[in-house]
Amino acid sequence: MTTNTRTVAVILAGGIGVRVGLGIPKQLIKIAGKAIVEHTLEVLEASSHIDEILIVMNAGSLRELDELKDPQRFPKLTRIIPGGDTRNDSTQAALAVLGDDPRTKVLFHDAVRPFVDDRILRDCVDALDDYEAVDTAIPSADTIIQVDSASHITRIPDRSQLRRGQTPQAFRLGTIRHAYELANQDRSFHATDDCGVVFTYLPDVPIYVVDGTPENMKVTEPIDVHIADKLFQLQSESLSASPESPDLTGKTIVVFGGSYGIGASIVELARAAGADVHEFSRSSTGTDVRFRGRVKKALKSVYEKTGKIDAVIMSAGVLRVGPLATTKVRDIETSIETNFLAPVIVSRAAHRYLRETHGQVLLFTSSSYTRGRANYGVYSASKAAVVNLTQALAEEWADDEVRINCINPQRTKTPMREAAFGDEPAGTLLDADIVASVSLRVLASAITGQIVTVRVEQPEPEG
Repeated sequence: MTTNTRTVAVILAGGIGVRVGLGIPKQLIKIAGKAIVEHTLEVLEASSHIDEILIVMNAGSLRELDELKDPQRFPKLTRIIPGGDTRNDSTQAALAVLGDDPRTKVLFHDAVRPFVDDRILRDCVDALDDYEAVDTAIPSADTIIQVDSASHITRIPDRSQLRRGQTPQAFRLGTIRHAYELANQDRSFHATDDCGVVFTYLPDVPIYVVDGTPENMKVTEPIDVHIADKLFQLQSESLSASPESPDLTGKTIVVFGGSYGIGASIVELARAAGADVHEFSRSSTGTDVRFRGRVKKALKSVYEKTGKIDAVIMSAGVLRVGPLATTKVRDIETSIETNFLAPVIVSRAAHRYLRETHGQVLLFTSSSYTRGRANYGVYSASKAAVVNLTQALAEEWADDEVRINCINPQRTKTPMREAAFGDEPAGTLLDADIVASVSLRVLASAITGQIVTVRVEQPEPEG
């Protein structure tokens, strides 16, 4: 077994994103508040199996990555270089700057595969102790057919022996360099990936395959952007399962709507976690979140007293049930103003303070945001708007390092819900303290632009 060899991860970000159709290189599309390439870089930076990182970027968009050149945040990132016209050209651009040690382990990974996990990285690096070339792949769930120019099936391979290729593809530096040297002597050379170069020009070199994961998807088509966004949301749900309570000692937190329900639970738990909590509501302080002046006054008073604000939570809301056609216009306006306009007002007013602390806004939506519910459609629509607001502001505020997230609690036992729906079966509602506990873990995390779902735990069936 070879030891003490350097391991370099090369992020291939040379694509221009024609298929994704959003007018910018796909690796720069923002999901969950960050460009896809940034998410990918964070995974590789966090891996103990990677010593150094190199990005090969579309030459026309090279300057878009200048903000990633941060030694404090990404100490493993040593350089960002322009790529070529093809993937193979970009690979060779990286090979040209990777030094002379042929034993160096090199992992080539697509910038638009942000869900690669540390197990895959470890398996690729470990496999290079015994092999010179390694691929990542998953079994094919679909039958693969081969067709001719007339679109007639000519062959149906055995699916059990087929795999769908992913990245990373990993190599000994000397091996992949030699393969490209031979390929460049072939005028008919064409390959869509780096393992294909080794397979074609070094046929005696076995290529080992490690198991990928379905989540390690490549963002290529427009629908992939939506799937990736949902995967980030599912990742953030792990916060719901964590039993750990964060330490909020020294944090200054402002809670609007903290006099009852989830807001009151947040105030209590945050104080128990060491935070300096300032609560505002109509009933306790006369603060109506629908009015910009009152919100600004509340935030200013906290800032003047403490000198900083680390987080602002907006948990106030109203829920009125009834047919839209017979609901009073003023009740409709109040619902929209409280459930959507107020989060806008609070977020806007909080930004100036959170920019100083690189803090976070935490908003609340409802499980009804995914589908409008009869008899409270205005409420559902407003909560859907809060989700869109969260995702949009995560992008707007990324440069200021201000985070914004949204809690999506399933039905929760609160005075507001009880007033709207009356008594409901025991065990079907979340306890407000559970939602509050997840909310505090989100505050203590580094995520942004996430819709964090909190669900009722269903009991395991007996027998």
